[in-house]
This record gives sequence, structure tokens and C-alpha cells, in this order.
Amino acid sequence: MHVVYPAIVSALLFSIGVYGVLARRNTILVLMSVELMLNAVNLNLVVFDVWLRDRLHGGQVLTLFVIVIAAAEIGLGLAIVLALYRNRQTVDLDHLRALAEPSPPGVTATSDAIPGTDPAIPGTALTHATSGDETAPSAAGPERTSGRREDS
Repeated sequence: MHVVYPAIVSALLFSIGVYGVLARRNTILVLMSVELMLNAVNLNLVVFDVWLRDRLHGGQVLTLFVIVIAAAEIGLGLAIVLALYRNRQTVDLDHLRALAEPSPPGVTATSDAIPGTDPAIPGTALTHATSGDETAPSAAGPERTSGRREDS
């Protein structure tokens, strides 16, 4: 058996996997592309193990380890994707680039921030309910007083 044919197939599989990782925006498709790349590496390991006639079959044993690691990676990756979908209702990678927590439905940030707070940090910007009620509580919590007691 010539080693060139499986090596070309492996290179094509790996190239398709790299394209999938770089071009896709769906998290599930990116995970599938990573698996395609790992399978291309497995094909190379087995082909070169057979071609070199290794008595210990090191390439095939390493392939089994890569398959086990890939299965664990897919299990963990899908758990992360499901957790992201529950929190953000999307698996689009462009929408997952921001590190901030998404705002809860019905609450929007306004430009009237409390002095001394950073609107980029969740929970510190002044937010109002979308119903237009100006007396709605803010996300920053109740207003604090100076700490002095007022005697009545």
C-alpha cells in the first residue's frame, strides 16, 4: 500500500476541519470541525504505523488514546454549549464574544449612570424597567445614605 493516498486524504480532512473552525459561527459546527481534524490525525497515525511495520503498534495505541480524549472533549464541549444556550439563547460565536452577562428581559441600560459607577460592569449601571416607570428599582440597588441617623 502506498502511503501517499491516505496521507492526501488525511491532509484534505484536516484542511476541511481548519476551514470549518475558521469560517463557521455555530459552536456545534466548530466542535465537529475539531473532531474532523482529530480524525485526520488518527488516520495519519494508523497509516504510518502500518507503513513502518511497528511491532508495538504505537500509532494504533496512540490513536485509541486520541479517540478517548476526543470523546471526553465532545462531552465537555456539548455541556458547555448547552449551558451557553440556556444562559444566552444562542450558540452563535459572534454573540458569545462579550464577557458581560446578558441583561435580563425587560430591563434596559440607560445613559443616566450613577456617578462613580462603570456602565460596563454589570450591576453598577442605573437601569429602569421598560414600562417607563421612573420609580422602578435600579440594578445598582437601593440608594445609600451617609450613615448618619436622622432624629425625628
